[in-house]
Amino acid sequence: MSFTGKYQLESQENFESFMKAIGLPDELIQKGKDIKSLSEIEENGDNFKVTVTTGTKVLVNTFIVGQEADLETVTGEKIKAVVKREGNKLKVSLKGIESVTELVDANTIVNTMTLGGIVYKRISKRV
Repeated sequence: MSFTGKYQLESQENFESFMKAIGLPDELIQKGKDIKSLSEIEENGDNFKVTVTTGTKVLVNTFIVGQEADLETVTGEKIKAVVKREGNKLKVSLKGIESVTELVDANTIVNTMTLGGIVYKRISKRV
């Protein structure tokens, strides 16, 4: 299955506690908690471009699976990291945050980010 497509956020769990844990200010957390972000993924072999639009904020990351890339985090920080692919999962570790993006079926992507004991889960559906 290909990740390529546009996905609208359907639901999320532990948004506020996770965003607090990574240091996002309360005002941004309150603004962001009800915004349904749109993710666009372009996959071409091992080359990926991921664009996440949340309100007026646009986050764009490009990477090649298995090669080091500069990835921008939710807080705007750029971190060198290597994205690995295991079947229908993309995994990356960013400053203690373990991120797993899984294509669970042809129309659903689940992104799970773990920091310490806090698990933030986002479920998005293809549009």
